Amino acid sequence: MNRISEKLEKYFTRLIAVVCLCFCGLVFAQEIEIPDIKNGLAGSWIINDELSDNSDDQIEAAIKEGGGKVPRRWFKKRKEDFYRGGPPEQELYDRISYDDVLTINFDEPEFQFAYADNYLRIFHTDGRRRRTTANDFYNEGSTDYSFANWEKNALVVEARPRDGGFTLETYTLQADGKQLRVEMVIEPASFRSTINLVRIYDRAD
Repeated sequence: MNRISEKLEKYFTRLIAVVCLCFCGLVFAQEIEIPDIKNGLAGSWIINDELSDNSDDQIEAAIKEGGGKVPRRWFKKRKEDFYRGGPPEQELYDRISYDDVLTINFDEPEFQFAYADNYLRIFHTDGRRRRTTANDFYNEGSTDYSFANWEKNALVVEARPRDGGFTLETYTLQADGKQLRVEMVIEPASFRSTINLVRIYDRAD
């Protein structure tokens, strides 16, 4: 009987030790998630078309969901980037949905996202917000602006494009930091429904 008790005691002691190690490992992993993505986001990224949603398909789906109509092509193939090139106030949507290359620079707490044609987004992760007034709009002209925060292992960016719409972009790393996954919720002011888009980038540098 004593031997059975000793074996049970050893078994439970080992079980408790394993549980403690697993718990400590999870805590440690959570603690290093943010530093890892902070260091890993910087660099140049190029779109992986095979793994990404087709932007035109997602835009058409949103148009249909909102009760709009899309062109009937019958046997004609849709031109690539068909919905790109709207009015200037919708440029931010085009950049995040269509540009093939994204270059990220990070000097805490400031991010710089560079796209084609020298389009640059600068925003911060320290809780600051840009304040806008009617005077700002008429005196300086309406501009795109963004702000961000960290949520565990993700960078979450909110944007207010010039057209008065909204975007929510979630940036995470995958494939051991070799790929950048961007999940987007895009709501142009002129749309009646939301565009949901996932884009996957491969590290270029």
